Amino acid sequence: MAAYESFAEVYDLFMDNVPYDAWKDNLLGILARYKITEGLVAELGCGTGKMTRRLAESGYDNSYEMLGIAMEHPAEGILYLCQDMRAFELYGTVAAVVSVCDSMNYIVEYADLVEVIRLVNNYLDPGGIFVFDLNT
Repeated sequence: MAAYESFAEVYDLFMDNVPYDAWKDNLLGILARYKITEGLVAELGCGTGKMTRRLAESGYDNSYEMLGIAMEHPAEGILYLCQDMRAFELYGTVAAVVSVCDSMNYIVEYADLVEVIRLVNNYLDPGGIFVFDLNT
């Protein structure tokens, strides 16, 4: 996303009011409700990695400029891949896929949304779930 090339450096300043810990607790509750208490979790559109690190710290394994900032804050068990979520590939299946902070809002074409959901379904373990938000 070209719009984030210069914005990436100040993104976290603009997102300082986001209740990441409350969102993490909500995600953990959803995952627990579906009996996903361990395993691999993939995050689409991780931004600077704030939620990714919180999920990793909770026991889950887990745009180029935004991803570069995320990589500046390494955490054990996190593998960052820079891919278009409309055509992503994983190395195997995962227990869950999450996408928060309105990342799915960048998928504006119906066919692209269908493709993202198809890909997510392809990489989910049996019984796995896809948790995302949309700002409408």
